[in-house]
Amino acid sequence: MTSTRERQRAAARARLEKEMAERAAKARKRRQTTAIVSAAAALVLVVAGTVWLAVSLGGDDDKGDTAAPAAGAAECAYNALPTEQRPPQIKDVGVPGNQQSAKGVQTMTIDTNLGPITAKVDRSLVPCTAGSFSYLAEKNFFDNTKCHRLVTEGIKVLQCGDPSATGNGWRDTDGQGGPSYRMAEENLPTDKRPPYPEGVIAMAKSQDPGTTGSQFFIVFGDSPLDPAYTVLGTITGGMDLVKDVAKAGDDGAFAQQAGGGHPKKEVIIKDLTMSPPQS
Repeated sequence: MTSTRERQRAAARARLEKEMAERAAKARKRRQTTAIVSAAAALVLVVAGTVWLAVSLGGDDDKGDTAAPAAGAAECAYNALPTEQRPPQIKDVGVPGNQQSAKGVQTMTIDTNLGPITAKVDRSLVPCTAGSFSYLAEKNFFDNTKCHRLVTEGIKVLQCGDPSATGNGWRDTDGQGGPSYRMAEENLPTDKRPPYPEGVIAMAKSQDPGTTGSQFFIVFGDSPLDPAYTVLGTITGGMDLVKDVAKAGDDGAFAQQAGGGHPKKEVIIKDLTMSPPQS
């Protein structure tokens, strides 16, 4: 028979072997868990990298208003006037699309009762204003309207583009009309002297920025105007007609306000068109 001491030693060895086996099992489990976590972490990094790549390469399916303009296009803001702020002289023809081409040159043709006046418009310089003009021309916005203001002293301009300046005679509200939206100014001649030389066609606006509409002016003599008005383009034909109107003078109706008056020699825009852009 084995002695009591030997039995105690055998029992101690058995307990030790059991503890060592349990420790080994726990170690194996820890190693397996660590391997699984590491693999999962690697998978997350790969997925995250794939998402970043998709976004960076434009693979996002979101095609909302924040999408960048297409190549050769500009993002334009045409701000609609609140309905309650629209006097009767405002002509509502909707709003142009926000993305406008910034490529090519257009020919503006102003067919008047005195003959045609033409201008060159470079869309790379004025994509938003040219886009607006093209849109309004397609809507026949300018047809049968009169150039309502002539200034022969100082700034030397013939101003047109009010859709409410129509019919016989003149009204006190002539010069207050436009489309139902406004836009920001562009292509300002801040580095030009004079800012508005003879032969320039530019956009009229109020004293506040972002108030460009449809009214425009043709400069028939170097003008010292502040460079705050969008230069739309350059007259290429019909300047002799504008100078003949200037020679006839104005009636002084605006002399105490903005200057000048209604042209004594009437200029009626029968039709205004914008050609497709040419490269």
